[in-house]
Amino acid sequence: MQGRLEKMAAVHDTPIRYELVLNYQRVPLNPLLGQTVSLQHTGQLHCLHCNMPMRKSFNQGYCYPCFSRLAQCDMCMMKPEICHHAAGTCRDSVWAETFCFQSHIVYLANTSGLKVGITRHTQIPTRWIDQGAIQALPIFKVSSRRLSGQIETLLAQHVNDKTQWQRMLKNQIELLNLIAERDKLLTICTNELNELEHLNHGAMAFLADEKVVDLHYPIEMAPSKVIALNFDKTPHISGVLQGIKGQYLIFDKGVLNVRKFAGYEIKLV
Repeated sequence: MQGRLEKMAAVHDTPIRYELVLNYQRVPLNPLLGQTVSLQHTGQLHCLHCNMPMRKSFNQGYCYPCFSRLAQCDMCMMKPEICHHAAGTCRDSVWAETFCFQSHIVYLANTSGLKVGITRHTQIPTRWIDQGAIQALPIFKVSSRRLSGQIETLLAQHVNDKTQWQRMLKNQIELLNLIAERDKLLTICTNELNELEHLNHGAMAFLADEKVVDLHYPIEMAPSKVIALNFDKTPHISGVLQGIKGQYLIFDKGVLNVRKFAGYEIKLV
């Protein structure tokens, strides 16, 4: 099978069920655990948006023209608190109205430790799975991406908003009491959160009754030392598939970040 690589599809189950996506064809990966899997980069790259050939990938799978033009590649996607839609300078207002002005969730997750994050309400639990979280807890539901980013920035003064991917993959993360961590964090930030709520009346809701979601990954053996595999340096990657977590394939010889190489034409053999 051969085609343009996209981020792995995942279904929340016990354990999570993964599929490799090549040109919209899906290959179940969980049955391949313990077997030798070979992935060959053909040397071709195609943009995830326009499908045009490209020499270099930008923002995990886009050609440079699309990266420069598309709203989903703007810096405000990484830093939603700097959203400039109200200033009239959005790259694509129609796209923003659909994507940015829908309900977003602010959450706590346990990835390489406690972190705060945001995602569209439709991306739960996909976002948590992609990050390799073993626990997650929604804490706020808000009306826009910008507001979710403002809350995240506020909470990130007291808790991480990044994942240490090497530590996450070693699978040695201790379970946390996310309810207690949430309550402690909200107590610290009470005044600032009240101010945001006052400025955005009716636009943010505290999710007091949400339960912690546990996530279990198909891992037969976690790596003791994390070695990153790279199609640009090694076009042919082959090894025994020992596990899958986040967007990483865990081989006996190293780990491959599938999402990083979106747009690469890959042959599965």
